[in-house]
This record gives sequence, C-alpha cells and structure tokens, in this order.
Amino acid sequence: MSGNRSQLALGVILVLIGVWFLLDQTVPAFSNFFDKYTEWPINLLLIGAVIFVVGLVLGSPGLSVPAAIVAGTGAIFYYQKVSGIGDDSWAYMWTLYPGFVGIGSVLAGLLGDNTAHNLKRGLNMMVFSAVLFLIFSAFLGGWDLLGSYGPAILLILLGLWVLGSGLYRTFKKKNQSE
Repeated sequence: MSGNRSQLALGVILVLIGVWFLLDQTVPAFSNFFDKYTEWPINLLLIGAVIFVVGLVLGSPGLSVPAAIVAGTGAIFYYQKVSGIGDDSWAYMWTLYPGFVGIGSVLAGLLGDNTAHNLKRGLNMMVFSAVLFLIFSAFLGGWDLLGSYGPAILLILLGLWVLGSGLYRTFKKKNQSE
C-alpha cells in the first residue's frame, strides 16, 4: 500500500510540475505573476513545499523527507546568494543534509508515520548534523562565532550530549524493568 501511495504521489508531483511549466510557457499572465517565485533558488523552496503538501493530501507522510531535502537545498543556495559567501562554503554545508533528513523524519513522525521511531531518529540526526556543521565550519573557517575556543567547546558539547543520551537510555531501561 505504501509503495502505491509513493508512486501516486510521485505521479501527481510530476503532473503538477508539468502543468506549471506548460502554463509558464503559454500564459503570459501566469508567467509574469510567478516570475519572482520561479527565480533561483526560491523555486527549490517551493518545490519542497509542493512535495510536502502532496504528501499531506495523499496521506503519505514519508514524502516529508524528500521535501525537507529539496527545501533545505534551496535554503542553502538562498543563504549563499544573499550572504555572498560563495561556493567555498560547500566544504561544510554538506553536513546539513543529515539534519534535513532528520527534519523530514520528525515531520513524518508528527504526521503519524511510526511516530516514536521517526521522532527519535529525526532528533538524533538533527543533533548529529548540527555537531558536524559546527565542527567542520569551525575548522574550515566558515564560522568564527566561538573564536579560538570553538573546537574545544564543540567537543565538550558533543561529549555532554553522548553522556546525556547514554544516561537517558540507562534510566529508561531501569524504569521499564521496575
């Protein structure tokens, strides 16, 4: 059943994008109205939103993951365009992709798709992605907020998170056995 829904969702997305392109080429008023929304990289944000909405309409929460990836990619390109940081930032921007998958997993969980598992997995992926982003951007010069103490602070925070999640699991197992 889930495979059929995903295939149906992909088909609907492709038809909607095709209709969009057709209207953009044949109806000048449509093209003029949506020009600002079809500029790079805003179009990626909108495509991500369309994928998410199609997933909602079809009852396929799993589409939240590709929607978050597409919209996240659009957000990266938009940030690069607005800030003028350029392509050198890809040395550490790639570390945001596990976080995008995490956001999509959390959304899928909130929409009822294996809620506990997706929420836990999504939150873990977002933390992992944030730590990777902070470490890579600190070492590669893209993020200087913490100054020369940045790497040390990040390692301490990562260690605290690892310890905290281990303690949480220990107490959770202890409470379940009682």
